[in-house]
Amino acid sequence: MHQGRRPFTVVSLLVTIGSLVVACTDAPPPPLVEPPEPSPQTAPSTQPMPTEVVVGVDSLEGGFNPHTLADLSPTSSALSSLMLPSVFRPAPDGARTLDTTLMESADVLPEAERFTVRYRIRKEAAWSDGAPIAAEDFVYLWEQLRSQPGVSDPAGYQLIDDVQSRDGGKAVEVTFERPYPGWQSLFTNLLPAHLLRDAPRGWATALDSGYPASGGPFAIRQVDLQRGEIILERNDRFWGPPAVSDRIVLRASDQAGQVDALRSGDSHLAVFGADRSTMAALRELGSSVQVSTVPRPATMQVLLRPTSAQLADARVRNAVVAGLDRQALIDEGSGGGPGDQLHAHSQVLAPSERGYTPTEPPGGDGPSPERVRQLLAEAGYRHEAGAWTKDGRTLNLVIAAPFEHEQYIRIAEAAAKQLRAQDVQATVVTPTSDQMFGEMLPTNPLSEEPGAASSVDMAIAPRPADGDPAAMMAASYGCPGVDSDDQPFPFTATGFCDHLLQPTIDAALSGALPFEKASAKVESVLWSQAVALPLYQQAQVLAFGREVRGVQRGNGLAGPFSTAAQWQGTPSDNDGY
Repeated sequence: MHQGRRPFTVVSLLVTIGSLVVACTDAPPPPLVEPPEPSPQTAPSTQPMPTEVVVGVDSLEGGFNPHTLADLSPTSSALSSLMLPSVFRPAPDGARTLDTTLMESADVLPEAERFTVRYRIRKEAAWSDGAPIAAEDFVYLWEQLRSQPGVSDPAGYQLIDDVQSRDGGKAVEVTFERPYPGWQSLFTNLLPAHLLRDAPRGWATALDSGYPASGGPFAIRQVDLQRGEIILERNDRFWGPPAVSDRIVLRASDQAGQVDALRSGDSHLAVFGADRSTMAALRELGSSVQVSTVPRPATMQVLLRPTSAQLADARVRNAVVAGLDRQALIDEGSGGGPGDQLHAHSQVLAPSERGYTPTEPPGGDGPSPERVRQLLAEAGYRHEAGAWTKDGRTLNLVIAAPFEHEQYIRIAEAAAKQLRAQDVQATVVTPTSDQMFGEMLPTNPLSEEPGAASSVDMAIAPRPADGDPAAMMAASYGCPGVDSDDQPFPFTATGFCDHLLQPTIDAALSGALPFEKASAKVESVLWSQAVALPLYQQAQVLAFGREVRGVQRGNGLAGPFSTAAQWQGTPSDNDGY
């Protein structure tokens, strides 16, 4: 383009062409075309901020295996609810109902020669690493729970003869040695066998830092036990309805910190153990925070182990019980919190379980110094120089409480102090949970030399609840059976075995005797033998504000985390995944 020359534009070209056309045709010009209105500018695309629910919890100790007594904690219950699939889950009335997210069906085969159940798993059900949830997961759980020491509910699995895979692993046939009416309690919290079967650390510690894969609506993103925080994010591979919120953050704090976080809105909800003063502080928050009690599937108890040489005599065990101030032990453990409202007066069922009825004989709260002296004297002990001795040996009891659980240790220390006040010497030891439940308690006296004794005389331990009642009774108080190779199964944590009582326990397991009749007989013997002193059912407080929706207590003893997929939280400014 040369300087000074007017540019030749498209408009001038059109004008020129239009003039020529008019000149040649002498026709009227066409109507003017209105130019299109400019479209409004599109707003720059923005990603919605992730929504999260921050949950305050007591503590986040390691150990997340929901099937072991060592890991029986609120943390393992919460995480298993969010990430581990189960064949049956509790309905609103507490009865078990098939989880159709995981299962197509689960039925007893009437035509089978022996009691057999066929399970059909949904084709799309898969772990978060893409591996299918399949028969191998059923096999793995069966193999572990029938043979490992210190598991919480082994009795039903020990009745299984075989587990067979069908239809490429998406169907499972389970054959039992005899009828088992409680079969719907089995295969809860399945574990990813393909990742755990050859885990280098084995069953006892493989789940100490979380789950390697998820089969639920959330998966673990980060575990920071030192900081006291676990971050869960929505499991994008979950085949069921997706979780409403993107993220759940579990944040540990003491009780005062829980109340402060609820007051300030730093926590949307809290699930924690509260003492009397904390309950009062929660009430002071007023209507902005809803508060309710959530019973846990465990009863706190004092075990008096018959396998101990010092406690082999039932008269000595009863003397020890007579020396304990039960209410004081409950106060130490519960701190006057919600557990104090759930005193346990049964040896099998927890206070919040269906069918619970107090079975304890009258006059069992103690202490009774006169009864202590009477029973120890009958057992051959003499009171000398402020101690009870027999055959030159002082009655000195070892009480174990798991190192990781403060409330257990408080109860153990209080029990030891109470016994010393009766001149019964007592020492508290605090092994790790794995040592206590996996090594020290499940000793089998049938395999020991005559006169050998366990190093633990008494223990502060939980009694699991929420399984099949007959199976839970057998798991706590039954004699160990044997596997197909005549190898004995692990002994119970209580150390109790009564061969005269065992047929009654077996009859309850198979349904030949109604549980109510069987348990009445078993409970009577257990109270007279002073095998265990139940204290209270563990319980937590559920407190949440108005910022979060969809929070429920959960059906049965499943707990509030069983409803976490429906929790609707608030947008988070921390979107770094």
